[in-house]
Amino acid sequence: MLQAVEETQLSVDSSKQHLSPFVKWAGGKTSLLPHLIPHVPLHLTEYYEPFLGGGALFFGICARTTSFRAHLSDTNEELIAAYRVIKESPEELIRLLSRLKAEYESAVDKGAYFYQKRDWRPLDRIEAAARLIFLNKTCYNGLYRVNSKGEFNVPFGRYKNPRILNSDVIRAASHVLENTKAELRSIDYKDALAPCGKADFIYLDPPYQPPTKTSSFTDYTPGGFSEKDQKELAEEFGKLVDRGCTVVLSNSETSLTRHLYDDFEIRKVTVNRPINSVGAGRTGYKELIVLGRPR
Repeated sequence: MLQAVEETQLSVDSSKQHLSPFVKWAGGKTSLLPHLIPHVPLHLTEYYEPFLGGGALFFGICARTTSFRAHLSDTNEELIAAYRVIKESPEELIRLLSRLKAEYESAVDKGAYFYQKRDWRPLDRIEAAARLIFLNKTCYNGLYRVNSKGEFNVPFGRYKNPRILNSDVIRAASHVLENTKAELRSIDYKDALAPCGKADFIYLDPPYQPPTKTSSFTDYTPGGFSEKDQKELAEEFGKLVDRGCTVVLSNSETSLTRHLYDDFEIRKVTVNRPINSVGAGRTGYKELIVLGRPR
């Protein structure tokens, strides 16, 4: 049984620095941060996060320090492209989102405007990033889901006053992505982790193993994440530890996940989930944090 990563007393005040995810993402880790941050080493050199999503832990760490090199990746190409735009062209993105916000607010039929933008096929990377953020803020429950063709298919959300544009969050995200010299890639997690070695820190946040057969939601990208994928990830976890990496993984608490990581230290936590079709289903969700560090 591995020992827990050394606990540290950290003060993370993301609100003061406007550091938070720029999209609401299924499986987002904002509510899990108090349980994750204590297991992040105080001194980082190389940070890898191959299931990036909304990047809550990355931004949480950056509220403390940006003195490390970030390697951020996700198989969702549209999401990674939006990160690149935020890193490289935040002001252009803010201007376009400001225009979309004004058009949405003045639209007589906001639902029709939403579906118009859902069907929109942008011609450049700024437009594509703005579309992603706009749809995320105005679609049902802030969900991101695609069909088998990779097309966004979430319906209109009917919010009274959605926060389509948050300039402070975009600028803060751009700042830390630049400061950490973030490498942003749309790539399979195994390829993303291939360079990892001794003293590197890795956070693994895969699409969760569904606790029941009817609760599966892994369609962030076409193909999903199967039980076979979960088993392969557990094998990769062990290999990374053997290579001298410090690894933290989060997943749902199921018999499968408990079994896959029973050679490592496991912390059980109860958190709220930001995305659920029923409000009551957003509370009391049981998750696992798996800790691995070099023997």
